[in-house]
Amino acid sequence: MTPAADADAGITARPGKTSDVVLERLTRLHPKIIDLSLGRVERLLARLGHPEERLAPVVHVAGTNGKGSLLAFLRAMLQAAGQRVQVYSSPHLVRFHERIRLTGGLIGEDALIELLERCETANGPEPITYFEITTAAAFLAFAGDPADVLLLETGLGGRLDATNVVARPRLTAITPIAMDHQQFLGDTLAAIAGEKAGILKAGVPCVVGPQEPAALAVLEARAGDLGVPLFCHGRDWTFEATASGFRYADAKGVRDLPVPALAGHHQVANAALAVACARRLDGFGLDDRAIDRGVAGAEWRGRLHPLTRGPLATSLPEDWELWLDGGHNPAAGQALAETLQGWRDRPLHLVYGMLDTKAAAGFLAPLAPLARDLKAVAIPGEAASLSAEAAAGHAREAGHDAAAAASVADALQSIVESSAPPGRILICGSLYLAGQVLAENG
Repeated sequence: MTPAADADAGITARPGKTSDVVLERLTRLHPKIIDLSLGRVERLLARLGHPEERLAPVVHVAGTNGKGSLLAFLRAMLQAAGQRVQVYSSPHLVRFHERIRLTGGLIGEDALIELLERCETANGPEPITYFEITTAAAFLAFAGDPADVLLLETGLGGRLDATNVVARPRLTAITPIAMDHQQFLGDTLAAIAGEKAGILKAGVPCVVGPQEPAALAVLEARAGDLGVPLFCHGRDWTFEATASGFRYADAKGVRDLPVPALAGHHQVANAALAVACARRLDGFGLDDRAIDRGVAGAEWRGRLHPLTRGPLATSLPEDWELWLDGGHNPAAGQALAETLQGWRDRPLHLVYGMLDTKAAAGFLAPLAPLARDLKAVAIPGEAASLSAEAAAGHAREAGHDAAAAASVADALQSIVESSAPPGRILICGSLYLAGQVLAENG
């Protein structure tokens, strides 16, 4: 198996056959996109010879917000320490290959097709969800790629997530838990926390990020039942932002760290959680130098970063800025608002699209006092997208001066034509919208 160097290097498709064709076929194996269960994936993994039992040491991550950023910081730290790192994350932004990062880069096209078809053959016509069968393919890829550590992100929840077949990870971590995916995980914070707590394993340490009391109580109760050593924010480790970065403290001492490479005030919390995880990962060479380099050098597309190339960026006047963020739930909206508070130097305009399964008003309300206006768009190619008109209606309910636009490009044109001073435009509301924008402008 030869992985491609990276997403930016391009992934060459085999003539006459593409992974997109195979992936589309796999969506037909189950009538539902999401149907949380472990039975189907366990059955398939058994037929494949249990690749989940042949993985590198696993760091298993669950939570509502910040999972991808946590993995980005940890990957950068481990690579700075000379470790061979694999990463499993979802969803992808532009191409599926982004979900499976091998030690040499993203999985290559031919290897991906081979593994997907192997899983398809082993599964036969039996029902299995898209995420379950592609997770099995990922485990095959990781099992065949010698590595020092696998950073494994849950897809949804934890207890019944397809990634939760790993019996004994080296470490687990839980990022802040908030209200999201209530139709699958429960309609209270305690219920959602119970699902996330499902990744805890007896005797395996768990690092816990900042939590609401209701969520923390559930995690502590589950840990007590299983004998899980918890390393909790606020009790076992703390952090605070400083002018030059942030200060981290735990029983091993106090350290000043650099400004995180990922933009946004909320990334200080994600970087601090990564430091807490690194301090619990003995045997991986994670000294102070590697941790500092990881904090300052992490990369993660689609999380509050500027767009400086592509037709959207070049369509703006030279003195305008264009930014992109994939946050999509109320907690992400609040975190984004905290960063935008510091963007008062020029007018802020929003371009927003969202899936109809999300709490649009909860995401948008914290942003209303900070934005001059908002243009709402439908997410191209997404059946579950809010229409531009419906999205604009949600925005007006949340306090925005909002109007529908036919596309992101039309939204940008309308904003520039109606605004005299140089401004800053933020495209936000959905990772799927972020992916569409990056596909054309990334």
